[in-house]
Amino acid sequence: EGAALDAVSDFQAKTGRGLTATVGGRAIAVGNRRLMAEAGVDARALEARAKSCEERGRTVVWIAADGVLLGVMSVGDAVKPSARAAVAKLKALGARAVMLTGDNARSAAVAARAAGIDEVIAEVLPEDKAGEVERLKRAGEVVAMIGDGVNDAPALAAADVGLAIGTGSDVAMHTAGVTLMRGAPELVADTVSISRATARKIAQNLFWAFIYNIIALPLAAAGQLSPVIAGAAMAMSSVSVALNALLLKRWKPQAD
Repeated sequence: EGAALDAVSDFQAKTGRGLTATVGGRAIAVGNRRLMAEAGVDARALEARAKSCEERGRTVVWIAADGVLLGVMSVGDAVKPSARAAVAKLKALGARAVMLTGDNARSAAVAARAAGIDEVIAEVLPEDKAGEVERLKRAGEVVAMIGDGVNDAPALAAADVGLAIGTGSDVAMHTAGVTLMRGAPELVADTVSISRATARKIAQNLFWAFIYNIIALPLAAAGQLSPVIAGAAMAMSSVSVALNALLLKRWKPQAD
């Protein structure tokens, strides 16, 4: 719009907090409450306004220059229409949904209610997300972490299973064991469902692989089994395993 922009120097991205830079000779800080506290900025003047924004589910970004608060911006994303159904599908599979976020507790609670998530762990720094995953694992939980950002990568690596959203960062996709090719939350429940179906097939195939041998070995030891029958049993074992594995193609995603 024709505005004259001052040169930016000393730019620093503060992971999980915001950013700082020198603009036009002034020390600028843009970020969350934690960054304002680190910069010694008194944010009390706009605390009520910020709280009101957070209670509407928005994230507040604080702006200060030379240690003096200039103002706040509020930004937010709408919860995807399919998110609530996706969480419901996970719960139907016996999973427990937990929101793990670096956002403030008030806006996180609003988003969690909209998505049908009962448990929220908010205001977590990126480096602490992996620690929260480890805490859940130590409590005996099997943890699947779903994330899409650079900040999620350590937690994706720490989880028993990491699931990255394909529309997210490359770092998340390289770290996770599973990448969902679309940004559709319902694919998480489908991933759990087809994984369980695959595990059942593996168990069934182990049965078919061994049952013929278990039956045939005593007969062979007793001299009651001819080589022709033994060969046929071995072939039937392989055929049974292959046919049973092909039945997995009948798997269909659970309807919403």
